[in-house]
Amino acid sequence: MNVAGRRQERLADQIRSEVAEMLVRELKDPRIGFTTVTRVELSPDLHQARVLVSVLGEPAAQQQTLEGLTSAHAFVRHELSRRLRRRRAPEVVFVLDRGAEASQKIEELLRKVSPTS
Repeated sequence: MNVAGRRQERLADQIRSEVAEMLVRELKDPRIGFTTVTRVELSPDLHQARVLVSVLGEPAAQQQTLEGLTSAHAFVRHELSRRLRRRRAPEVVFVLDRGAEASQKIEELLRKVSPTS
């Protein structure tokens, strides 16, 4: 892995950690439910960060949480620039991570198809 790739990976991990901490301690929007930051995808130029979150609950609650997070994106970006000591923090976009749901559906389908022993 080259130096730029390691830098991007390290910064993504720092952003994941800081956003997760903000969710627990600082973001008090009642729309935000039980949320876990699963990963952060940074653009190669480090100007945009896709923060993938997993939200516990029904689709309506997940959408409501996403709306609350989206409304807090300016605060999150400002806090990231301060905490990471960067002049310019990446633009933050919150996205629902449906990976866990997809794997659960696949497991369920496999159980239905496989013969019981």
